[in-house]
Amino acid sequence: MSHAKGFVKLSFLLAVLSFAAAPPARAQQDNDHTLQAMRDEMARAKTRLELKIPGTDQPVRPYYLEYRLLDLDVREVVAEFGTLFSSTHARNRFMDVQARVGSYKLDSSNFVSDDGFRGFIGPTGSVGIDRDYDSLRQDLWIATDQAFKEAVETYSRKRAYLSSLARQSDIDDLSKAEPVQLIEPLITPDWTSRNWDQEARETSATLRAFPQIYESRVTYYLVYATEYLLTSEGTEIRQNRTYAAIESGMNALADDGVPLNHFYATYARRPADLPSVDAVRKGINVTASELMALRAAPTAQDYTGPVLFEGRAAAPLLAQVLGPAVNGARPPVSFTPVMEQLLSGLGGKSDWVGRIGARVLPASVSLVDDPGAKEFNGTPLLGGYSVDSEGVRAAKVTLVENGNLRGELMSRRPGPDFGDSNGHGRAAFLNDAKPTMSNLFFTSTETLSPAELKKKFLDSCRAEKLPYCIIVREMDNPTLSLLHQEEFSELLASFGGGAGTGDRLPLVVYRVYPDTGREEMIRGSRIIGLNTRALRNLAGIGSDNFVFNYMQSQVTGFAGTALGAFGSAQGGVPASIVAPSLLFEELEVRGARGEAKRLPLLPPPPMSAMK
Repeated sequence: MSHAKGFVKLSFLLAVLSFAAAPPARAQQDNDHTLQAMRDEMARAKTRLELKIPGTDQPVRPYYLEYRLLDLDVREVVAEFGTLFSSTHARNRFMDVQARVGSYKLDSSNFVSDDGFRGFIGPTGSVGIDRDYDSLRQDLWIATDQAFKEAVETYSRKRAYLSSLARQSDIDDLSKAEPVQLIEPLITPDWTSRNWDQEARETSATLRAFPQIYESRVTYYLVYATEYLLTSEGTEIRQNRTYAAIESGMNALADDGVPLNHFYATYARRPADLPSVDAVRKGINVTASELMALRAAPTAQDYTGPVLFEGRAAAPLLAQVLGPAVNGARPPVSFTPVMEQLLSGLGGKSDWVGRIGARVLPASVSLVDDPGAKEFNGTPLLGGYSVDSEGVRAAKVTLVENGNLRGELMSRRPGPDFGDSNGHGRAAFLNDAKPTMSNLFFTSTETLSPAELKKKFLDSCRAEKLPYCIIVREMDNPTLSLLHQEEFSELLASFGGGAGTGDRLPLVVYRVYPDTGREEMIRGSRIIGLNTRALRNLAGIGSDNFVFNYMQSQVTGFAGTALGAFGSAQGGVPASIVAPSLLFEELEVRGARGEAKRLPLLPPPPMSAMK
């Protein structure tokens, strides 16, 4: 059984995806002994696993056990400028064993000790792909032993730390949940319907027409997954997940040497549902053309005034701002204040917890998260599912009604306002489940048509006697647009610490001159101070609802924070936001970002277009 290296590599590469599950069905004769092995080993652990702690008379036993197993069949095809960069097809199975010591009130979880994160050892690792009964039981036996021993040690450390506090939290560590039985028939992956290698060649060849783009990637992710969940409470789940994505990042340099980036992304429930080659080529061509326009655009200057986010930008903006706000679970108890500082800096603490009944959005606005929704006006929504990663049935949640906070997204980790899960504990690739949006609907009873909203925007600009105002047409996603880890790390060093206070990264931005209506693209903007408080007093809301399908990042350190919206198919769960254009009366926009680099000494070589 392999552990750290293989798991960490694949946990970043692959996503476990939450889509609507099929109706419950009894298992068929399919030579899958996975659940039976999990049942038998858990039964033995529940009755016989115990550990006597030195200095105590009573043996310790786990009060809760959880086995999760993920069976993945994945294709990844990467191409650049019409040629294959890589094409891989892998089948892997991974397990995660969780043991909790103590009680639902206080247990070994939700604690960051002075050791910090201890790594993937023992309880987590890869297992055989043959669904063999004996081999899996052996792996589960060792993993359960390690998980239990770690839980006992952590529980002891946690109790010692809590005893030193003058005031302890009275919030439980785990909420109880009704057991769920959901066993679906296994599905057989279909890799024959389309020639994915050829499609990647053809779509990436679109960028041959743009020689100023010095680097690009077009990546196809095609995933078939079977998830297994067994708990000591009686939950037994085997459900299928399918997911597909096409993601492309492209980089260029402006004439002054400042790096510029852009991205294209499209997602589908199944590989067969991905758009055609022609549709993808058109989308990539639009993205590349915008990147070329950015090369020629002047740099942004400092600005304070009205800002209009069109729907294409407003929805991803809400993903960043609302993602942490709607999370009702309490953060883990931390032995050190560093964790508190980290959560605050990255926007990982909800501004809305403790404010049930208070106004948090304009009085006309309602916010609903509905995992059962499948489409909006004919456009598929990708965040749906029927049972979450903790085995709790998904529920539709009214978060905000007429501007007032009514609910929060809950996993099985209770919070100050609510103690029970509403089926929103979601996770990618066996990560810890966190309250995560599914299909979020931002609606208002008072809306303006696009023309009326723009007129109001320009009128505000004229009233303030500003020479120009700002329209944002698309937000950046550096996880996709930046192709190198060092570039991403540099961005985080300058930007990440401000995510909690409202730093945002617009990508496609225009100056609009109110006297003539002329629009001029600018590059390098950064918005300051756009947080949940800025949403309370929107100056206008459009009627032009836009469907934004994206990935909520589950990468450690990103999940549950403002950076969670910077996700990719490599490490996220699918989510959807339906939102209109939004007008802010006053925002602060900082000038150009990005350090200039030396331009290439030679011009790009000629590149013939591929047919």
